Parts: sequence; structure tokens; C-alpha cells
Amino acid sequence: MTAEEIEERFGISQADVEEWAAPYERGEVPGEPVGEVVYGRPLKFGEPLQTITFKDTEQHIHAMDARADELGFKRSDYLRWLVSQDLAAAGLA
Repeated sequence: MTAEEIEERFGISQADVEEWAAPYERGEVPGEPVGEVVYGRPLKFGEPLQTITFKDTEQHIHAMDARADELGFKRSDYLRWLVSQDLAAAGLA
């Protein structure tokens, strides 16, 4: 699509776009600030998480995935749930 076709289709010109963009390009954003910009994924459990990993057999992994699906969990959520259950039973959580 040519610039002329875009201008005709949307009823705006390149000059209009440049005029609208100018304040933003200068860092002037209209409206009231709403708070600090936070980058990244929100915390899932209200505190930072650490990664733990372990290896297991393909057979166990398929079984874990099947059981997680039965319970409506993702694998990681299923494993978290299992550990939480065990820690609670041991009086540690």
C-alpha cells in the first residue's frame, strides 16, 4: 500500500501523524502519572522465586504430566503442590 493509499483510506496525512507523534517523541505523555513502571512478570506468590531442577526418567515425567492433567495443573504447579503437601504433613509449612 502506498502512502497516498493509506492517507486516503484512513483520512490522515503523514503530517498529521508527525504532529501527533511529536509530544511523545519529546517524552511528553498526556495524563496523570499512575505510579512506578514495573518491568517483568508479576510475582506469582508475592515474593521472588528461586529455580530448582532435577532430572527424572521419561516414564516418570510422562506419569507426572498425566497426573497433573488429571488434577488440572501444569507440571510445575503439580510439583509445587506435592512439595507443599509433604511439607505441611511434616509440620514445616
